[in-house]
Amino acid sequence: MRMTSGERRLAQRLEEKLEDDYLLWYDVPVGKKQLHPDFIVLHPSRGLFILEVKDWKLDTIQNINPSTVTIITEDGIKEVKHPLQQARDYALAVNKMLEKDSLLVQQEGKYQGKLVIPYGYGAVFTNITRKAFNESELTAVFEEHLVICKDEMYENIDAGEFQQRIWDLSAYQFGKTLTSSQIDRIRWHIFPELRISAKQLSLLDLETDTEETPQLQIPDILKIMDLQQEQLARSLGDGHRVIHGVAGSGKTMILAYRCQHLAQVSNKPILVLCFNVSLAAKLRQVVQEDPHKISRIKVRHFHGWCMDLLKKYDIPRPDSREYQGEAYIEELVQRVITAVDAKLIPAGTYGAVMLDEGHDFKPEWLKLIAQMVNSETNSLLILYDDAQNLYGEQRTKKFSFKSVGIQAQGRTTIFKLNYRNTAQVLGVAYEFAKEVMTPTTGDDDQVVLVEPASAGRQGPKPDLIRLPSFKHEVDYLAGRVQQLHERDIPWNEIAIIYRSNFMGENIYNSFQQAQIPIEWVNANSDSRNYHPNEQSIKLITMYSSKGLEFPVVLIPGIGYMPDQYGHATPEEEARLLYVAMTRAIEQLIMTCDRPSEFTSRLETVLGKVI
Repeated sequence: MRMTSGERRLAQRLEEKLEDDYLLWYDVPVGKKQLHPDFIVLHPSRGLFILEVKDWKLDTIQNINPSTVTIITEDGIKEVKHPLQQARDYALAVNKMLEKDSLLVQQEGKYQGKLVIPYGYGAVFTNITRKAFNESELTAVFEEHLVICKDEMYENIDAGEFQQRIWDLSAYQFGKTLTSSQIDRIRWHIFPELRISAKQLSLLDLETDTEETPQLQIPDILKIMDLQQEQLARSLGDGHRVIHGVAGSGKTMILAYRCQHLAQVSNKPILVLCFNVSLAAKLRQVVQEDPHKISRIKVRHFHGWCMDLLKKYDIPRPDSREYQGEAYIEELVQRVITAVDAKLIPAGTYGAVMLDEGHDFKPEWLKLIAQMVNSETNSLLILYDDAQNLYGEQRTKKFSFKSVGIQAQGRTTIFKLNYRNTAQVLGVAYEFAKEVMTPTTGDDDQVVLVEPASAGRQGPKPDLIRLPSFKHEVDYLAGRVQQLHERDIPWNEIAIIYRSNFMGENIYNSFQQAQIPIEWVNANSDSRNYHPNEQSIKLITMYSSKGLEFPVVLIPGIGYMPDQYGHATPEEEARLLYVAMTRAIEQLIMTCDRPSEFTSRLETVLGKVI
């Protein structure tokens, strides 16, 4: 939504005159009802304020009463809600929402049971001075202290005086100051789209419109976008954007937020692409929660999308008898590229294209994807983490986004904080792999490798369990997951991530015999066989675990790494294990039946972790 001239002027004053500890939001949907106040201002000690902005002039107001205002507009005479009444309704709705949280209400004293901070509301008249307001009939239906006038938001206004005007919108003061945790709780409640996990998003369904609404079930530890992420998610406009971020930094969350936002405001199709099939299934679950948006959002793994295009435009697919394995994949993509160049497949067919795990894409693939964006919107978002580049696409020459048609200069963002993992999990994973993950720098048109920083969340120390044989490893895994489940951890919050096919076969067969529910995600190399919500343990390869996350991750067969008989180098294997380890949100359990370079390194690292 575009700002009016008065809203723009107020936004400038708020940014200029308020200190850094204020938080500001403009025209963002609030709560389940998607309320849209013009401005929300939050200060840790002064309170939360709702501002409704009107660019009215006195001669455009034809009639006014305590509930409605009749105004003259370019489109004729209109009756609108009284702005103070509108702001008051918004403020009361927010207050009611926040008072459901026991950690946001006062526990004792005069205001026991009330919000921990004051809240207030007001109207801003951007074209009416205080003198004109006082001499008009508006004073009969507007309380003087609940109005900010044109001359009280001039550029030369004193910052202290301007802030006092906002503080006066509340009739009382508590003198308490919000903690950073309480501020996050407020954001968690009033902006549910910022909540990170699908499980937490489902808590919205507990809210009803009745007076008998039960106490909202709020998790002890709230996961929510940090302020940098929220600012980026809300401010992403059209154009080409690249986000470099470490594992667990919230890149996919930004994609989901952006996708859902575009589905609300645009009727053009939206394409979401990634490399591996299991991540495509997970993304599909995240961005298509609303069935009304499914027709506009297409989520696909890259090669499946290429196959779709060849089918749709009757272009012959490669003959599997002539092309096999990697050659088939190469030919599949090349036929799409050739068809687009020949205009047999139209370019620019999507209102927006979003690409997760962009580090796994070859330059020619990125060039193809950039061509699919509609020239009117030019909306392309690429998420990147070169530390997770597992498919041999190390850039042997200086790679630039510009060389493949991606205009990234001046439009890149870097996320360094890892929110997914505990400090213990991240500490072990990074310390283990840091020799092959040396941070790099470059301008914002180049690929950079970012060193992760922990958000500081604590948890149990990862385990490395030595056992006599791989069969003993499998038996140990079976006993451990049953123990975890008995401790109320759902089956689908547990993943077993393995390196070699024989491991997957052994684990799957053994668990089936023991009647432990297990879903072998890669059994048929088909993304449609992955059901994230199904109550079963997820058995998945290290490659296909990329982009996924689970509260508990078990990794068997560490003694077989690095694989001496495969095509991957020890450096690539180290990256692979790093990716597998950083899938664990809370608990990481590893097993081995033999010493190896990796087990020795892990034992050294684990000895350093507290």
